[in-house]
Amino acid sequence: MKQKFLELKVDTSGQKLVDISNKIENFVKDSKIINGIMNLSILHTSASLIIQENASKDVLIDLENFFNNLVPMNEKLYLHTLEGKDDMPAHIKSVLTNTNLCLSVIENTLRMGTWQGIYLFEHRIQRHVRSVFCHIIGE
Repeated sequence: MKQKFLELKVDTSGQKLVDISNKIENFVKDSKIINGIMNLSILHTSASLIIQENASKDVLIDLENFFNNLVPMNEKLYLHTLEGKDDMPAHIKSVLTNTNLCLSVIENTLRMGTWQGIYLFEHRIQRHVRSVFCHIIGE
């Protein structure tokens, strides 16, 4: 058994889904781990990780619109507004999605569906540099 670690820095520019699939896949290849498990953790409470379709950009736009309608940026609705109108909505969106993903590695490749990609879902309206901790363990 062996393990590899990476803290991936992702520069965001406001609310959007950022495809990090290639960076994660490159880490898996470089790890030389043939079969194992990959755990991804976002080290923030106002952004999240999701697996979603990577073939149609319309899916990503629809997801962003859905979450913005579900959790509106209206400071009158929330007590926690220290960092602006997007502060509490960002935390709520993070709770509704994922902060960790666990994926299988088979034959030095992430086991994912044909049209699946790994995305960092930025919930804040300002630019941030986000950290995604990657931990792969296997043989």
